[in-house]
Amino acid sequence: MAKKKKSNRPSWDEYFLKLAMLASERATCPRMHVGCVLVKDKFVLATGYNDSLPGQPHCDEVGCLIVDNHCVRTNHAEINALIQATTHGVNVRGATAYITNMSCTTCAKALIAAGIKRVVVFSDYHDTLATEFYSKSGVTIDKLPMPKKTINYDLKNYTSARKTKRSN
Repeated sequence: MAKKKKSNRPSWDEYFLKLAMLASERATCPRMHVGCVLVKDKFVLATGYNDSLPGQPHCDEVGCLIVDNHCVRTNHAEINALIQATTHGVNVRGATAYITNMSCTTCAKALIAAGIKRVVVFSDYHDTLATEFYSKSGVTIDKLPMPKKTINYDLKNYTSARKTKRSN
């Protein structure tokens, strides 16, 4: 009997956490880059990252606006994901939030109120009551190891693909 080759496929949790990591690359607050992906039935409903309000300056341009050790210039990733979902009429009730970092207290309350049932993170956050609020509200919290930061795409060895020629 032939031995099966081990798959390099990430688990669903790893996959969605890597998408949250990718979303976090759009963040504009230098204090912490956070990404959030809202998922239901293995379907991405919305994404978000910490970023300034539309039309307002970004932290990486004019500096952070700190109040009580929090930057208040930005909306957090969770809030932006919820805003994206509501803007497009997407119901997130019963969804899972994949977040690079544990929520702040305010974001935890927003996710709970929106009906999020599970939160998956790989990093903690200072000064938050999120874990307590999630637990008391029946939201499952899964703290997983951080996924690999690499994307495995081997264009040279895919027999049906070739590198595109750059256009001018």
